[in-house]
Amino acid sequence: MAAEDEVNVCLIEDFRPRLRELIVVQQVLNYINFVDTDQIERIRQKEASDGNAAAADLLISAVIKKPHRPGWFRAFVDALLQSGCVYAADVVQANLPSPEVEAENDCCVKLIQLLSPSLVDMKTEEVCLHCRSQDLLTSADAEIIEATTTNKGRASGASELLRRIVRGRPGWFSKFLDILRETRHKDLYELTGGSPDCGEQGSDEKLPSLNNKPTGSKAATEESREEAEGCDTAQFLDIKITENPQDEAADLYAAASPESTAPPNSSEASQPDQTESVAAAKGPEKAEIVLRDYQADVARPALEGKNIIICLPTGSGKTRVAVYITKKHLDARRAEGLSGKVVVLVNKIPLVEQHYAAEFLPYLKRTYKVERVSGDSQLKISFTEIVKKNDVIICTAQILENYLERFNKGEDEGVNLSDLTLIVIDECHHTQKGGVYNHIMMRYLKQKHKNHKLKKEQKQTVPLPQILGLTASPGVGGATKMEKAEEHILRICANLDASKIMTGSLGEFKREPRKIMLNVEDRKEDPFGDVIKKIMNAIHTHAELSPTCDLGSQSYEQWVVQKERKAATMEDQKVRVCAEHLRQYSEGLNLSNTIRMRDSFSFLNKYHEEEIKKKTTPDEDQTIQITDTERFLFNLFQENKKELETLADIPEYENDSLSKLRSKILQEFSTREAARGIIFTKTRRSAIALSQWIQENPKFADIGVKASHVIGGGDQSVVKPMTSAEREDVLTKFSKGEVNLLIATTVAEEGLDIPECNFVIRYGLVTNEIAMIQAQGRGRAEGSSYTLVEVKNSGVAEKECVNEYRKDMMNKAIDRIRALEQKNYDKRIIEFQIQAIMEEKVRMKKKKQKDVKNENPSEVKFSCRGCNKHVCTGEDIEIIENMHRVNVTSQFCELFIQRENTTLQQRLLDYETNGSIACKDCGRNWGTMMFYRGIECPCLHVKNFVVTLNGGKLSKCTKWSELAVKFSAFDYAEHAGRVAESSDDEDP
Repeated sequence: MAAEDEVNVCLIEDFRPRLRELIVVQQVLNYINFVDTDQIERIRQKEASDGNAAAADLLISAVIKKPHRPGWFRAFVDALLQSGCVYAADVVQANLPSPEVEAENDCCVKLIQLLSPSLVDMKTEEVCLHCRSQDLLTSADAEIIEATTTNKGRASGASELLRRIVRGRPGWFSKFLDILRETRHKDLYELTGGSPDCGEQGSDEKLPSLNNKPTGSKAATEESREEAEGCDTAQFLDIKITENPQDEAADLYAAASPESTAPPNSSEASQPDQTESVAAAKGPEKAEIVLRDYQADVARPALEGKNIIICLPTGSGKTRVAVYITKKHLDARRAEGLSGKVVVLVNKIPLVEQHYAAEFLPYLKRTYKVERVSGDSQLKISFTEIVKKNDVIICTAQILENYLERFNKGEDEGVNLSDLTLIVIDECHHTQKGGVYNHIMMRYLKQKHKNHKLKKEQKQTVPLPQILGLTASPGVGGATKMEKAEEHILRICANLDASKIMTGSLGEFKREPRKIMLNVEDRKEDPFGDVIKKIMNAIHTHAELSPTCDLGSQSYEQWVVQKERKAATMEDQKVRVCAEHLRQYSEGLNLSNTIRMRDSFSFLNKYHEEEIKKKTTPDEDQTIQITDTERFLFNLFQENKKELETLADIPEYENDSLSKLRSKILQEFSTREAARGIIFTKTRRSAIALSQWIQENPKFADIGVKASHVIGGGDQSVVKPMTSAEREDVLTKFSKGEVNLLIATTVAEEGLDIPECNFVIRYGLVTNEIAMIQAQGRGRAEGSSYTLVEVKNSGVAEKECVNEYRKDMMNKAIDRIRALEQKNYDKRIIEFQIQAIMEEKVRMKKKKQKDVKNENPSEVKFSCRGCNKHVCTGEDIEIIENMHRVNVTSQFCELFIQRENTTLQQRLLDYETNGSIACKDCGRNWGTMMFYRGIECPCLHVKNFVVTLNGGKLSKCTKWSELAVKFSAFDYAEHAGRVAESSDDEDP
């Protein structure tokens, strides 16, 4: 038996490279029962972080590891068969086809790679059904393809289908040709080599050698000419083809792991299978870039290899200039026999896809390999490998920073700055303070100054990439004097090591929108607001509070927050609960001044319903205490609820801001032939409410208004965020005209390429001069308008005047900097750079000292913010993935109840959240219940507790990062063992 095992091990080792291509790890693991559970978890982790091929390698090593269990080889073969990896099972058992058949199969895989951008146009559902009936797909494959098609569209589903069929036994290609013919995909059938007359002989045709030009229709020949001539320039399903035919097959196999959601911090290459991206990939390459005069002027120093900042207005073609510079940079290096590597950095995930599909890919795809990577990406490939295999990589800045840090720590999977030859930084005005752009550039500056020393010592210097910054407005950093504005801009130039800041006159291409200010009048009567204020004053009396500022103002909200924090640390529950309710009423008052009174009432009503719900428990035998103050607050709202509800529906009492907005929208859509506009508003709640208001108003529908909203994707707000897919869907509809009025938060102000609008409205929202310039730039069409609508307590008129002043100051400061003699400019830049490096050293030193001063976990205590009950100490808390603080002690589990909360439910690779946990005594929310790798882990949110450190209560602790305590890492193996033991004890 030992000898037979040795033979089987040798066989598997010999075919390891091929098995890496053929095994779908996630599917096979479901049928493996002879490998330790811990090892299976490690393989799953490997698949998540490094992709299917690396995980398959680890799985093979685990399978052949000694000592072998009896029947291990047969069990492995069975697992491959049951998971649908039948060709892999054949290979393991040495049931190989002839070399000719195997070579032909590799050619078939290659052909599918070459033609995949066109093949995704298939009717995916119908083709999938036929493939399943012909056993080209397993039922599990079909389910995944169906889910992908439903969630992401036919093109994505087709990409998934193509990835999976190429893993089948040789012979799959002729069956696939027949299926294309039977499902009436005539063009695709001919494209893949089928006879033009779609006759019976289709399935008997042999695939021509791919060493020659592929046969098929003339269209196919023309469409694939470049790919057939040089595989290294083609765009394929997910990964670019390398020059080795064997590797080409491996690349397509490597993309076929089942889709799973990645952890938030993972870095993965995105798949060009969205409809728009596919269209870009397969469409004709755009003509040679022709720059306008002002674009050519600002690009000139960069073409000479200098680091510069290009400062041009929104909509003037900065990105197109960057594409031009990128191409010339790569062309020049190629002409010198050198390799080029360009990374384009953006600060928002949607910009990755936008720059990839709309700018860099169409102009560069014929000559260079272009790929994009973001936290939203789905293809699990090492970022390091993506950098190695491609010429241009578009990614979020944090991903590059993560891999630069890995290299700095000496890890294998890292990226070095010297690996890159050009870095393009979009929205480069963010290269300041503690931003991720600045972290990347600080690495650059440190190496630059090290190089200066090495040069003096006549030692070899480390090559650094060229830097190209893009911005519409560097701003003035809050400066009130010209010298400070100049200093602010020079610091950004220094941080980017820019030798010049380039601006240009747009001349005939300049489009300045007409600016309009709509002032509003106070309501003559505000009975709805008066009732809210009456309720607030009753709470003031009950809690013995005396505010000194106007109810609903920003000063009032700050006062309420301070009262709540102070009351929590003083264990004064009466004042704390009253302050929480006052904050909600203040928000309701503001909402009634911004959006409909009905929306304000709904907000307050929902808040009270949620608070009352917290006082109920799933266990009927258990009761949650309601204090006298809480009962007073609940009754106070109930007493006034009917009156508020009635007043909310009387239109005469609506705020004047909403009336002005209504008139402005009606005017824009009545006077323009094809109106298209954006309304910017302050909060997610107001964006959603305004969108609903417009959709529900028949007057807007009568003149053709089709509204939708776009909000951010972060989870800082209590309002549910928008996913990137949802946001992309709305923007696509907006670009096609299916939506012609967008209501957006600041997420749409910067960077996003929103189609030409002919009016922009800022509704009670003014931030800084950068945001103002960005918003104005959204009105790109001829004769566009830019309108400000005032909202009570917003101060938009005054702030806009300040921003106009700052904008003028910024332009003058840029002119003064450009007028400096180069030697004087260089001197100031070096001074700021040395200052920045010294400040960074001081910051890092303080950080190290802070880390050393980490308090002992036993010295921190947590009590419920709702009832002051002691909950646990820091010794009870463990940390998962350096992010989630959990308490899995049995004592803690006795203190809380669980509630289902569908808004919290989310599934990630290793964990999911199923609901919330709350104090058993008072119903105060404590956090979420996390299901981590099969174990229930109560996850604590520190804002829900009063924290005592070394005997003193902390007045503010809303984030775990504010607590200088190092908690022990979660021991999964230990807790999994305990759970297993307890379940064994429960078994009869």
